Amino acid sequence: MTHQLRGGLVKILSFYIAVAACLPSYLLADCMELEGSLTQGGLIWGTVPPGSRVTLDGETLDVLQGGMTIAGFGRNAPATAELVVDDGAEVCRQTLQVTPRKYAVQRVQGVPQKTVTPPPAQLERIQRERALVNAAKAQHLERPDLLQGALAGFQWPTIGPISGVYGSQRYYNGTPGNPHYGVDVAVSSGTAVSAPAAGIVTLAEPDLFYSGGTVILDHGFRISSAFLHMSKVTVKVGQEVNIGDVIGEVGATGRATGPHLDWRMNWRNHRIDPQLLAPPMPNF
Repeated sequence: MTHQLRGGLVKILSFYIAVAACLPSYLLADCMELEGSLTQGGLIWGTVPPGSRVTLDGETLDVLQGGMTIAGFGRNAPATAELVVDDGAEVCRQTLQVTPRKYAVQRVQGVPQKTVTPPPAQLERIQRERALVNAAKAQHLERPDLLQGALAGFQWPTIGPISGVYGSQRYYNGTPGNPHYGVDVAVSSGTAVSAPAAGIVTLAEPDLFYSGGTVILDHGFRISSAFLHMSKVTVKVGQEVNIGDVIGEVGATGRATGPHLDWRMNWRNHRIDPQLLAPPMPNF
């Protein structure tokens, strides 16, 4: 390389370094440091300057008093999402890469046929119960203590073999159904079900058509857990529970072929995977 050419390259490089030094720092780094699982079915959280406005693909996120913000990704979330943080002085834009997942196909035989093709007489009941569940999940409890406690660590609500996983495409008695949005733990009827994190009970129903004995816990800022197919519900709506408190017992109610607990989670209207927030299932 000639001396003249080398000198020209040095000048160009120096120019770009000088320009970079004048740019706002948010253009040179990510908007925030993220924790959690940046994948389909995952939940993420991070901290921004208090008072910031944060959006994910145009959806405004909650920002807690201390600056924590949180978001989730559904089963079929797209491969990228745009995160925007506006702290009032600067606007940071960051493209998040959402890891895709492959989902299994699960064929379930032996469920009550009425829960596969409900008779017309049951349709009004199903619609009424769906409205109850949706209303419970839609509540917006601004409880930073609950949320921060939950994100410090979920625990398994019961211990046993995992018989069903999040995202599986299900066939019931040979008929295609909705994907499975929870994680199933196969244990005997009467086994205690405990709260995986602190929360407020927003639904406590002993016998819903599809999910049987059902409890929904709100962990704050529209993160909720649902527990399905229970034989007994031991909590009431409005009750506050701590991590490890018993909320019911495992059963085989609703659309089930045998005793198990179906644990599901939501962030707003996005169904997320509880297994990504829980530790590895202990040996049993």
